[in-house]
Amino acid sequence: MVKAGRASIKRGKPSYFMSILGVTLVLCLLGIIGLITINSKKLITNLKESVEVHVFLKQNIKDTARERLQAYITAQPYVKNVTYTDKETAKKEWVKSGGEDFTEFIDNSLLPPSIDFKIKADYLDSAKLVDIKTDLSKFYVVDEVKYPTAVVGQMVSNFRTASIILLIVALLISALVIILIDNTIRLAMFSNRFLIKTMQMVGATRWYIAKPLNIKAVINGALSGAIATAIVYVLLVFAENFFDGFKKLHDTQSLLLLGFILILIGITITVFSTHRSVIKYLRMKLDELY
Repeated sequence: MVKAGRASIKRGKPSYFMSILGVTLVLCLLGIIGLITINSKKLITNLKESVEVHVFLKQNIKDTARERLQAYITAQPYVKNVTYTDKETAKKEWVKSGGEDFTEFIDNSLLPPSIDFKIKADYLDSAKLVDIKTDLSKFYVVDEVKYPTAVVGQMVSNFRTASIILLIVALLISALVIILIDNTIRLAMFSNRFLIKTMQMVGATRWYIAKPLNIKAVINGALSGAIATAIVYVLLVFAENFFDGFKKLHDTQSLLLLGFILILIGITITVFSTHRSVIKYLRMKLDELY
């Protein structure tokens, strides 16, 4: 009789198919949110590190003095990369950006040589940039240190607000995903309530009844997580083919971590909901199942 009960459970595959489909769709939603969260952090970092500081040099300085300053700047922990722009390069950049070539009429001293460097994201702070400016201004070869002050202040404020909003949305979506997966599994188990009760009535122990269902839940949860990961990856590849900016944000390690998390969430919630449903129906009386 017990074997017959277990065989009956195996015949409940349609409900498992629907639960896998439901959990997969919900995990896809969570995966997309996770992908947006991962890429948004990288996007914010890239935008922060696009801020450039210009160290304008005095006219007619020796190359050795300029090289010492450039070596000093390069060695600083806040520097991402450094470039040197001489007068001729500055002139070409000015003309290229649409400016008029005024050097035919006056000396090009208005376009002095400069050492330009980009700030690492962790140092994009108004107070830190002021300290950097003060430090570099001490060098006698430095004429002026400039950076987009207004842009930095606005950028930091906007990024902080965006991060808080994104965190709140991610938490709400995560809670919604857990509730939806739990309800999906409970509905799937509802169709097997009489089978569970029948096995209990013929003498099967609680562990004997729950074990095959829990194992099935592990398989279904892992399968749902794997399918959801594959769908999210396909969507990402599709987006990269149409938007070149997404390729710069591609991170295989983060994607693997996201896939592992989706599979882990699928297994955890599915097993928890399945086991809880089994215990619930085992504790109910036969009349309460109708």
